[in-house]
Amino acid sequence: MVIKWNVTIPRLTGDKKRCAYIYLPESYQKEKDRRYPVMYMFDGHNVFFDEDATFGKSWGMEEYMDKSGKELIIVAVACDPEGNGRIVEYSPMNYENSDLGKIRGRGGVYMHWLVKEFKPYIDEHYRTLPDRRNTIIAGSSMGGLMALYAVSVFNHVFQRAACLSPSLWVAPGKVLEMVARARIRNDTCVYMDYGALEIFNHAANAEALISTSHLLLTKRVNLALRVVPDGTHSEESWERQIPIFMDCLGI
Repeated sequence: MVIKWNVTIPRLTGDKKRCAYIYLPESYQKEKDRRYPVMYMFDGHNVFFDEDATFGKSWGMEEYMDKSGKELIIVAVACDPEGNGRIVEYSPMNYENSDLGKIRGRGGVYMHWLVKEFKPYIDEHYRTLPDRRNTIIAGSSMGGLMALYAVSVFNHVFQRAACLSPSLWVAPGKVLEMVARARIRNDTCVYMDYGALEIFNHAANAEALISTSHLLLTKRVNLALRVVPDGTHSEESWERQIPIFMDCLGI
């Protein structure tokens, strides 16, 4: 079952409403004393329903969860669709490049809202296991970059992260600096991948993926790194990776 409601992020978009989604496993209604791990996902509009998805194709997470029987709550929030809104709020740092121009990243503002306001709301209103071991973060593209940022800088909150096709190329030097400076516990688990048909879409992609992965390994992170055969930069491709990253993260 997926419940939809509206939320606001005042420091980012004022009183402008955006959709939030929460998936509750079938057992949630039957086992009233049971509590569940939670996975937070970026680009919530692309997670569950094709009719809400930007390009008409979602990850199909509800169908996968129902079929797999995994006992997990999934919470996802839509991005700001206006102009560069998504890029701005999913950028952990300021940067400039030929593709995007000058970006003043507000990913920190977004994550402080998620950690300080939104997660406490979810933990209060639903039967979650709120501890770090049972809190996961996932995303793709710019959302994949944010998942890496979250598990690095907010490692006291998130033990596990799935970073699919992360946009490391936007500011590879700053991404490395972010990971290098982060206090990441050695029980942290990260899944990171890139599609074979997209990895050379940007000049810095492959090198940034290798450099970031090496740095994570030096920090003793439990890293699963994949180049996905025939993988593309699309929800259809990311949907096929769901059972793989779920297994890699021990879900």
